[in-house]
Amino acid sequence: MEFEILHKDLMGRIGKLRTPRGVVETPTIMPVINPNLMSLGADEMKKYGAEMLITNAYIIYKKPNLREASVKNGIHSLLGCEMPIMTDSGSYQLSEYKDVEVSNREILEFQQRIGSDVCVPLDIPTAPYVKRKRAKEDLDETLSRMREARNIIQTENGVLAGVVQGSTFLDLRRKSAKHVAEIGFDVYAIGGLVPLLESHQFDTLVDIIVASKTNLPLNAPVHLFGAGHPMLFPLAVALGCDLFDSAAYALYAKGKRYMTEGGTRKVDSLRYLPCSCPVCSSYSVEEVKESEDLLASHNLWVTFEEMRTVKQSIAEGSLWELCERRCRAYPALLNALKHITAYVELIEKYDPVTKRPFFYLGAASAHRPEVLRYSYRLNRFKLSGNVLITATETKKSKSTSKEEEELENENYDYDHLFFVKPPFGPCPVELKESYPVGQSEIPMEVDSDAKTVALENVLKLLKLNKGKAKFVFLYDDRSWEHPLIAEIEKYAEVEKRNISAQNPVDV
Repeated sequence: MEFEILHKDLMGRIGKLRTPRGVVETPTIMPVINPNLMSLGADEMKKYGAEMLITNAYIIYKKPNLREASVKNGIHSLLGCEMPIMTDSGSYQLSEYKDVEVSNREILEFQQRIGSDVCVPLDIPTAPYVKRKRAKEDLDETLSRMREARNIIQTENGVLAGVVQGSTFLDLRRKSAKHVAEIGFDVYAIGGLVPLLESHQFDTLVDIIVASKTNLPLNAPVHLFGAGHPMLFPLAVALGCDLFDSAAYALYAKGKRYMTEGGTRKVDSLRYLPCSCPVCSSYSVEEVKESEDLLASHNLWVTFEEMRTVKQSIAEGSLWELCERRCRAYPALLNALKHITAYVELIEKYDPVTKRPFFYLGAASAHRPEVLRYSYRLNRFKLSGNVLITATETKKSKSTSKEEEELENENYDYDHLFFVKPPFGPCPVELKESYPVGQSEIPMEVDSDAKTVALENVLKLLKLNKGKAKFVFLYDDRSWEHPLIAEIEKYAEVEKRNISAQNPVDV
């Protein structure tokens, strides 16, 4: 198995995963196929956009007729498709029912015999509410099984997934990721997340993904077990997850729930179908309410549509904007988006240096990688002489020469002119049209987060050039009153004027 990265945005990437059964483009969804309940056939998954499937080897192993058929003809024959198939080991059943009647070795050797394209060891999923002692014991056993799995399935004989566990203890997650990386696997999976997803603890999910990803190889795909709802895709992909499995489409349909990219609705409460998928375009709301198969089909369509939207946003460099739009659909997701900003220094290392114009969509945008990167580069401005930094409202456009003429008429003798554009802060007039500051779209009235970050960067520029230049900071009292101005007064002559009332300068 080979993994080639084609496009990147934030920590997300579009990649080509080459398997013996063809190329899979990531990020992607692997629909979960239950061989006992194949109302939507495996081969039928192609029409939705599926390129890879996942099924449960333990369920097949426990059913004599399924076990015999899969050993005789292979898992692909059993499911009736030629797409790559990943087989889970029964860890979910272990977490739900506390025991499975199979050993790690037995289930791995069974996965090999039936021709699984990606085999998964029998790891120990640890619930988020357990004590640390239990979590550590489970992790030690999981790591022992990972080492055993690597000895059973050698690299040249099959593709093997290494699973990261450790409950909600981030140091255990880091330890787990480091150890599975040292053992060496073809695919890495982050497990034990279903209870967090069910309780909407998405901020904790962010911490676990980051703790795991930062200790796993960059040249291998990462699978996020159990995250099958489309509203999670932008956030999880932005943090570097590549593979997802979805049983949600069927489970939600069984519970009469209608999935959208922004959440879930009870189908019985719908008077209209707010979707244009083939199901919603061809059937009435009553028909969808009455058919579990139609509802499952809709859920699949919206699942794959959202993943295509995520991939397009990576290709065009707008993944953050997509995250902001989607996360505002649900409070717990918005909390998770804000939580991501704590990791902006990490994300900035992987985020492309140039991309499409910057759209400011809310407070989280003030902490985007582009803003942090701009702050890092303020040390490139080596200033001397008289410097004017002006913070004014954005009202109308003027040429640079006109701006300079007006400022000269105000009797300012300056060698450098900087405008303050939130959330970036001071920008020299010469770079007015350059990315990212000149290529950013912001509201006329921005929030306090944007102004705070902008003024912090003004302060940083002043400190970097302390004693080398004489600064004048000119600001509009109607929109730029802020506690940081008192700190700026220590490094610059500050003048408060209502410039916006008298031909404001455009930033």
